[in-house]
Amino acid sequence: MSFAEDYKAATEQFINLVSTLSESDLDRSDSEGWTPRQVIHHMADSEAQSYARLRRLLAEPGTQIQGYDEAKWAESESLGYKTEEITNSLEIIKSVRKASYALIRRLTEKELANSGIHSETGNYTVVNWLETYTKHPVDHLNQIKNLLTK
Repeated sequence: MSFAEDYKAATEQFINLVSTLSESDLDRSDSEGWTPRQVIHHMADSEAQSYARLRRLLAEPGTQIQGYDEAKWAESESLGYKTEEITNSLEIIKSVRKASYALIRRLTEKELANSGIHSETGNYTVVNWLETYTKHPVDHLNQIKNLLTK
């Protein structure tokens, strides 16, 4: 299934880039957006959300998919996006995406049509999930690359 391989490739691209970052790279800022450190912590939290969302869509079609305010999470001192080491977040990203990749490989054509209602965007299918979470790490790796070239 192409979905699965695209998802896996996006994961590998993100992890490969992040593994090359130095400590000083992690806190680079253009004062307009997140630092790479914040992006990595965001990705971990986003992946934790995505893990539950996919499973709910499959096990509980018609379920409510709850959005969250990513900007508030990134600014929360308690969550530590600006200061915490990235090791745990990287492990979350790797682990969750590995588990989701295995699940994606088992999806049936019928399951691709499963849907729920996203609190921010309305009808949300497994295909929407696949598109979103395949694109998400690529968008953020490009964000980090752009920041590092400034």
